[in-house]
Amino acid sequence: MTDESTPPAAAPTPSTTTGDAPLAPDPSVGPGVAATSDGVGAPVHDGAPVPDPVAELVTRPHRLVEDVVALLIGSLALSFGLMLLKDVGGVSGGIAGIAFLVNYSTGWSFGLVFFLINLPFYALAIIRMGWPFTIKTFTVVALISVLTSFHAANITIEHMTPFYACALGGMFMGLAFLALFRHGASAGGLGIFVFYLQDRFGLSAGVVQLCFDAVIVLCALFVADVPTVLASVLGVVVLNVILAMNHRPGRYRA
Repeated sequence: MTDESTPPAAAPTPSTTTGDAPLAPDPSVGPGVAATSDGVGAPVHDGAPVPDPVAELVTRPHRLVEDVVALLIGSLALSFGLMLLKDVGGVSGGIAGIAFLVNYSTGWSFGLVFFLINLPFYALAIIRMGWPFTIKTFTVVALISVLTSFHAANITIEHMTPFYACALGGMFMGLAFLALFRHGASAGGLGIFVFYLQDRFGLSAGVVQLCFDAVIVLCALFVADVPTVLASVLGVVVLNVILAMNHRPGRYRA
């Protein structure tokens, strides 16, 4: 006799097996999709899962040669953007902006000043970001210090308006920062310091960075005319828009 409160046993459902261990079917995965170990369905073609290139990109770290090429390209693009700003007397935020102010007011080499001002921040970089990040950042700063003068010695621009030069320079710098960030490096400077202040005192890194950049741009009024300073602000905006649109947590991991 059967208990009416117990439903009759359902017909066995064919299951996919791996070796001798059966895998229970996942009701949330539809036809044409195979369940993966993390519960996410993978497309199936002719009974075999199709490789997901996005998943491979996320889980595969960069090789050494890829890091080297990316740091070189990022340094070239960033130094070229800085050269465009320098050619029209513009400024930028961060340590580069301070180096511009020193260069305009004293005549000292921008590359040398940029390299020297960054030196104290490497101690914080080691503590907060570790040796690999610090070594890559030191390499990038050294390359930028040399390449900025290298560009100027090999390129002569007869005429370029400040607004166009600063906007184009901001674009090159924004793209360069993306390449550097995605390969575990930066251009050093205040970014490391503001994150230290955030960890140590709870200050917002974004607000502190904005305050530093605002002070640098205001100081530029002592060494540049108002239109050039406004053009410099445009360049900073272009740079930050590129970063805001493309450099978000979880958007790119490799």
